[in-house]
Amino acid sequence: MSSFRYMAAIAPAPARTGLRSDSADRHVPSLRRGRSPKEGEACGPDRKSGRTAHRPEAQNRRTVRSGGQRGGRSRMPGRFGAFAAALFAAGIASGQEQPSVRARIEPDSIMIGDRFEYVIEVDKDQVQVVEFPEFHPDGSGIELVRSLPVDTLARDGRAQKLRKRYVLAAFDEGNYALGKAGVLYAGKNIVDTLYSDDSLYLHVATFQIDSTSHSIYDLKAQKTLPFRFGEVSGYVKWGLLALLALLAALYAAQKLLARHGRSVGSLFRSAPPQPPHVVAIQALEALHHQKLWQNNRYKLYYSGLTDILRTYIAARYGIGAMEMTSDEIIEAMRRIDDMPQKSAMDLTAILRDADLVKFAKATPDAEQNEADYLKAYYFVEETKLVEEEPAGDNEPSAPES
Repeated sequence: MSSFRYMAAIAPAPARTGLRSDSADRHVPSLRRGRSPKEGEACGPDRKSGRTAHRPEAQNRRTVRSGGQRGGRSRMPGRFGAFAAALFAAGIASGQEQPSVRARIEPDSIMIGDRFEYVIEVDKDQVQVVEFPEFHPDGSGIELVRSLPVDTLARDGRAQKLRKRYVLAAFDEGNYALGKAGVLYAGKNIVDTLYSDDSLYLHVATFQIDSTSHSIYDLKAQKTLPFRFGEVSGYVKWGLLALLALLAALYAAQKLLARHGRSVGSLFRSAPPQPPHVVAIQALEALHHQKLWQNNRYKLYYSGLTDILRTYIAARYGIGAMEMTSDEIIEAMRRIDDMPQKSAMDLTAILRDADLVKFAKATPDAEQNEADYLKAYYFVEETKLVEEEPAGDNEPSAPES
């Protein structure tokens, strides 16, 4: 069951109040109004059970009872320093009235599993010391969800109004007698428990299920409904509109391309590869603009020059020039019938000069570097595949220098 106890930060020791549950009601913690008995004096009979609790003279103990239930006991701890200061402050207000305690439950009727608030309000003087109980669940149907901090609702001079809220939840149906809420009060010569005037009650209802008049059925099988065009008419309408718009766009594109001598299919065809001599001329011009030999990078210059020629020969004549040595390329070119003699001699000169630079680390002069470039350029122009062109257009154009 659940119980309230005082916080050890202010009180001399925690005081627990047990809970009892019977077939009619469920009792949860409550603190009852009373005065601190003198040594050896009986605390008085319980209002419901009639039991009397006695306080030993040799021990500084007091009993906190909850209507008709066995009360827990608080023991004075060995550390009196902190509490002595609280008693000293409380002694200043000894001539004043004791704090008043009020309590309520919001709401007082809930469904099983719902939450409710247990609210305790205290009106006291500024120097008076009070302590609110702690809620500790111990198996009852009520559990603590959250304990909210103490709020100061009002302040008028020395008078203060404090409020402590507990958010609780009930998980068992029935009627709960919460009893009277209590707080611990430290006076000048007394440590007493002050109680609220009214007892608190909580009603927890549950959902009633009549299993005798209601039968439990299995899940229904899947039902196949007839097809209705209205279910897809919207999709069909918008689909037709999108198809018409696409056809209109294709027709407009075909008309536009026809004016330029092209068709829609040409947009999706890749461009035809460029002739080998066009690729070689573009590569030679790009190599010339890099100015490699001007920066003393002779090996890189001649390597690029021979690679361009090897690629051109492989594409133009179908010879695997990229995997052949210079001598093998020269020998293969001699077997070509339509090879001009001057072009064969220029190719031989370029390959020999390149071998000297790459393998013998020769350093040709600027005139030789420029001459080898021109030889490579005219070799491509003189050996390219000639197409049908008007007379006078077969003269090779001079390269850029």
